[in-house]
Amino acid sequence: MDQGQMLEVFRSALYIGFKIAAPLLIVSIIIGLIIAIFQAATQIHEQTLTFVPKILVLSLMLLVLGSWMMTTFSEFFNQIFELIAKI
Repeated sequence: MDQGQMLEVFRSALYIGFKIAAPLLIVSIIIGLIIAIFQAATQIHEQTLTFVPKILVLSLMLLVLGSWMMTTFSEFFNQIFELIAKI
């Protein structure tokens, strides 16, 4: 395995990581922004107010997107093992 192939595998791993994490991070940022606006408007500065909705929404997102995430990751994992078998 030469350096170009190793860089391609590393690039693929980073892309898959970003692809899997992006939906959860985007939703978390949006929920945090909505709650921050709500807190600024009502002047309620409760620490747990930010965490509970994020946990609930991210749990729902994991239930909805979990199978897609596992399929994407397992396909990448299989590609890595195919590369190892070729060596």
